[in-house]
Amino acid sequence: MPAQTATERLQRLLDTPAQPAQGFLDLLGEADQAGPPTGLTQRLMRTTLLPQVNERYWRPALGRALKGPFGPSMAGEVRLAAKLLALTPGDVVLDVACGTGRFTRAFGAAVAPDGLAIGLDGARTMLAKAVAEGAPDTVAYLRADAVHLPLKESTVDGICCFAALHMFAEPETALDSFARVLKPGGRIVLLTSARRGRQPVRLAESIGGALSGQRMFDRGEIAAGLRARGFTGISERYAGVTQIVAGRRS
Repeated sequence: MPAQTATERLQRLLDTPAQPAQGFLDLLGEADQAGPPTGLTQRLMRTTLLPQVNERYWRPALGRALKGPFGPSMAGEVRLAAKLLALTPGDVVLDVACGTGRFTRAFGAAVAPDGLAIGLDGARTMLAKAVAEGAPDTVAYLRADAVHLPLKESTVDGICCFAALHMFAEPETALDSFARVLKPGGRIVLLTSARRGRQPVRLAESIGGALSGQRMFDRGEIAAGLRARGFTGISERYAGVTQIVAGRRS
């Protein structure tokens, strides 16, 4: 019997069958996105221009502006995420809001030859670009709701969600969903917003987030949310108005 492709393996992990579409599986059909829009930044993700410049220009430049001069580069983020997830060959890892797939491709290489890296995003244009970039044969892409993950319970060894949780309409529900699909002992790593505590900086950051449609989480808020869901071994790293939080599901 021939070995299953990455897409076939992904299909078996879903709690409902998905339709093939342009090199990825699709659970959203004709819908523009999953859930209500949250603002300008999220709408940009669905354009045809942004995916073409996302990895090389947009994401690195935006990240540097938000992280400040001492935060990790985008390449550094990829390395840090893989390290915090402690990926090994054979693992199943989920890259939530994967965009054009830079992290997903790196994860696919880390879990080869028998693992699976799933890149999940709601934007057709992002996934089309991700597919066009090519990937290891351990990678499969899925267009689906990032808040209500369509995966069966306890199916993945690791979850990465970088630069996205603050754009979700229901971030608390997303954290519940992440905990549900992780196996016991599975790891999570998140990069999201981190509002500083002192006025008037705090007020300015809150206004900026509201104007762009991004929620500004407090420092420590995400770590507390993970602890409330039974995660242990939690680490936090702060740079500018961002935080990288990692933990392990008990």
